[in-house]
Amino acid sequence: MTDAWRQRLRVYIPIAAIVVTAFFFTYRSLDPNPPSHVRIAAGGAEGMYMEAARRYRDLLARDRVDLEIVPTAGSLENIALLRQAEGGVDLAFVQGGTIPSEAPDLQSLASVFLEPLWVFVRADLPAERIVELRGRRLAVGIEGSGTRALALQLLQASGVNDAGRMRSIGGPESVSALLAGGVDAAFFVTARPMPLLEPLFHSPAVRLMSFAQADAYARRFRFLSKVTLPDGVIDLATDVPPYDVALLAPAAALVARDSLHHAIVDLVLQAATKVHAPGQLFAEPGQFPSARYLDVPLGDDAQRYFKSGPSFLRRHLPFWVATQVERLSILLLPLVGLVFPLLGLAPTLFGSGIRRRLTRSYGRLLTLERQAALAATPEDRARILERLDQLEADVARLKIPATHAEHLYHLRTHVDFMRRRLLGGVADARASEPRVERPRRAASA
Repeated sequence: MTDAWRQRLRVYIPIAAIVVTAFFFTYRSLDPNPPSHVRIAAGGAEGMYMEAARRYRDLLARDRVDLEIVPTAGSLENIALLRQAEGGVDLAFVQGGTIPSEAPDLQSLASVFLEPLWVFVRADLPAERIVELRGRRLAVGIEGSGTRALALQLLQASGVNDAGRMRSIGGPESVSALLAGGVDAAFFVTARPMPLLEPLFHSPAVRLMSFAQADAYARRFRFLSKVTLPDGVIDLATDVPPYDVALLAPAAALVARDSLHHAIVDLVLQAATKVHAPGQLFAEPGQFPSARYLDVPLGDDAQRYFKSGPSFLRRHLPFWVATQVERLSILLLPLVGLVFPLLGLAPTLFGSGIRRRLTRSYGRLLTLERQAALAATPEDRARILERLDQLEADVARLKIPATHAEHLYHLRTHVDFMRRRLLGGVADARASEPRVERPRRAASA
């Protein structure tokens, strides 16, 4: 290996070490890869939460993300699973009005549909207001369900506090109990009334209660919206319902842990858009997913999604490819900012090393010049000439790139100049020495 290459390595190896170290620490500071397995808490097997979760699962599977669906009793259990440190879920469907006011560990991704409260009462029961259910036998939903939470909230606000007459049943069991006369009224919260509620719509023994105070409830409980079930929308042929019905509807929201990876947030919101944007019974096309109707503040990643949609890369590249390109771009930007200045500095560092070597040779030459000025005898000058010859030999062994050859030739010229001065001084000294006359031989006789 030549001396010039050794000099280059002395410059570029430290630069390479700095870049590799910066790459390592920058890589460690990046977000980890998004998980390939995510858990979502849904509701009962026949509910709207479960149906939506299944459609999400199919869409996420196209991007090789496994969405595990966890069946639950409803919103309250979903919230508990979200906040459970071990064995919980990453995201869940949650009914509006069921989340505690303080939930710093959670974030909303979007509201996805409205799910009205349906209150069916016996046909012979003249009740148009919840307060008129006081003293009646009520099916208010199973423990852990959003139906039960909302029913108890509205009953308490209406002064109906007879817990002894409330049954913790829901779904098909509540339908059967109401048709059999086991209860006087039953509460249901669902965005898809059919087929669960079909027997109640077509039974002459029960009727759907229209909330006469719907506007008042919506003002008192901001998570509720007043919606109208139009005359005949369930069954035009039999005119079900036979009149417009005012209902109260909380919104179902997608809620996630605040640690959910931002790439998964985007992927879930893209799935939610495909599933819910076409519209439903109580939602116009494009109304959902929405950043409205939320109990928990929208997460930063969800805000960005609603503002600008998925990133350019995620719109045009497969999910995992786009994710890796985004991570690499985040990694490379600071490295590029480091590498280019270092590479620009390399020639300066390389040149400074060469200049240091030339400067040391000039230092030796300067020392010899000072010694020559003090040399008093030819022997002193001869010793200095020997050292100058050694210096010249050392200079000849220097491997200097063409970019710095000018400085090398300057040094060699100065060495030669110094030699001429010394040789001239030796000649002058010899010329000034006294001549000794040799005796002449006597002429032969």
